[in-house]
Amino acid sequence: MKLIVQIPALNERETIAAVIADVPRTIPGISAVEVLVIDDGCTDDTVAVALRAGADHVVRHTANKGLANAYQTGIDTALRLGADLIVNTDADHQYPGHEIATLVQPIIQGRADIVVGDRQVQHIEHFSPLKKTLQHLGSSVVRWASETDVPDTVSGFRALTREAALRTFVTTDFSYTVEALIQAGKRRLTIVAVPITTNYVERPSRLHRGNWNFIKRQAAIIARTYATHEPLKVFSYLAAFLFTPGAMLLIWAFYIFLGRRMEWFVQSRSNDQSLLVGGILVLMALFVFLIGLLADLVGGVRRIQQEVLYRVRTIQVDDEAWRRNASARLDALETALTEENAPTAPKT
Repeated sequence: MKLIVQIPALNERETIAAVIADVPRTIPGISAVEVLVIDDGCTDDTVAVALRAGADHVVRHTANKGLANAYQTGIDTALRLGADLIVNTDADHQYPGHEIATLVQPIIQGRADIVVGDRQVQHIEHFSPLKKTLQHLGSSVVRWASETDVPDTVSGFRALTREAALRTFVTTDFSYTVEALIQAGKRRLTIVAVPITTNYVERPSRLHRGNWNFIKRQAAIIARTYATHEPLKVFSYLAAFLFTPGAMLLIWAFYIFLGRRMEWFVQSRSNDQSLLVGGILVLMALFVFLIGLLADLVGGVRRIQQEVLYRVRTIQVDDEAWRRNASARLDALETALTEENAPTAPKT
């Protein structure tokens, strides 16, 4: 089983060598461990430092395309390189390399498709109480949206099987953590969390500009990804939100109408406003529900397209593996023929 550790990096010359040096090269159950660095538009000598530190592969973006794109590039490249197992870690050395062996164990044992490292946020001393609270609330929302039981949903320390990697395709340009988890949950992949330790990172995050910016962008990703996978449910909730007060107003208008007919009220009591507003709300609810039905039909086409993408990627990866094996066999045959045809020294 071949493991590739992918490291998305943007100007991490100070830490990338330590991250690569910390990657264990021998793990029980793993036949080979290789390191892949994704250069997301570095303007310093991160790549040169990584290669000197022992990186086996480097793939480059011509400009900074964001963490999510770097993650997807790493997944695609690792699959083409023949990875059976992929571990994603950060270039700032937040995640200790010795935890990789812990992270991959559930996959080696056949218990998981994806493993997420749980940083145990509530016990991290340098996290403020506000950040811990926000992390807890955010992870609760993501667990509900993804129908998973992952404690630390924004942890970037993850391991994926080849099958899970083939079914992963991130579309956001901000962070892959939430979208990939919701995708995996909706596709019924088996996800396991394992507790890990972390290293203290002094520099501020380059992914976002503070907690509120992070919350705003992650909330948009959660809403968009959940609506993509559950369109009928989302639009039904919105329709119910509009239909409930609309129906109540129409019932009230009918009550006023009936009261006037039965002479419960004076004839001057009007139900026009309730009738107008209630009717508009009910019509809006109907339109929203119909949009949900259309979105659900489009979702069926999307699911077919996802399956087609999965099969195309599988064919591409298998073709790449066949080419590697064929090339290795041809090289071995050429070497054998060369040795066979080599002139032998005359006997004396």
